[in-house]
Amino acid sequence: MVEVSLLNAVELDDTDAAIVRELQADGRLPFESLARRIGLSRAAARLRVRRLLDSGIIRVVGVPHPAVRGVGVLAQVALGVDEGTAPVGAALADLSSVTSVAVTTGRLPLVAELRERDLAGLTATVDRIRNLPGVAEVDTLLYTRVLKDPYFASSEPLQIDPDETDLVLLGMLERDGRLSFAEMAGHVGLSAGAVRSRVRRLLHKHAVQVTALLNPGALGLARHGGFTLLLAEDSDAAKEITTWEETLFLTGCLGRADLTGAVAAESVPALHALFERLRALPGVRVTDTWLHLERVEERYDR
Repeated sequence: MVEVSLLNAVELDDTDAAIVRELQADGRLPFESLARRIGLSRAAARLRVRRLLDSGIIRVVGVPHPAVRGVGVLAQVALGVDEGTAPVGAALADLSSVTSVAVTTGRLPLVAELRERDLAGLTATVDRIRNLPGVAEVDTLLYTRVLKDPYFASSEPLQIDPDETDLVLLGMLERDGRLSFAEMAGHVGLSAGAVRSRVRRLLHKHAVQVTALLNPGALGLARHGGFTLLLAEDSDAAKEITTWEETLFLTGCLGRADLTGAVAAESVPALHALFERLRALPGVRVTDTWLHLERVEERYDR
């Protein structure tokens, strides 16, 4: 989760920073409670939240537990191509289990994230990708433990089996995490009170987490990159990297690396400085770095 010091990139004041912190912890926090915690009137708190939303600095969304979507396995694939990246990237983006595709500067110029039900499903998808026209090479990293990811709701076990009405409510929360109970009620044919009870149960049972997602581009962090690294047996570098405000994503993995991650910075030189900072960590050997040139697909509601 991005910490407050990063907000200086857009010169948000301390009150805005406090609002972002509170909404990251609880995206459905009522305006009355938010106002009390940050020392504003309800009207002033509502106005500031609306400004943060309308400016694109934050989005408040529901992030379902992976099991709600039938996701049990996550992986990254990096692809080499025979000719151009565009047709292969478009074909990747059409696959239902692919949540993101980026064109990069690395030796393998396409990087995609996959979410599948199980290893058998992942194997079938990777085989399908390998047989796409124009694919020359596929390198797969299997995620073992997600350490930082705003689109990964919870490592807690799912404690509920959502019914069809719950799934409709979850879909609405994914689009707008602060949608009112009354607005949701109109779509599912229940009273606002009944919807309130269902949403609270979904939250309590870890079916969904409602949080504020910061837009790195709106914060001046327009350049994105990725890395893989190997860790010494006694290294605690993973904990260190998760605390960096520039770290967007970090996961342990099986394959050619122990960790892979994504970072954001305001410029290419700043990204280079981040990669150098990684290399300076005790017990770390950086094995690959790349820049994201183009985002082909990014969708996490699959």
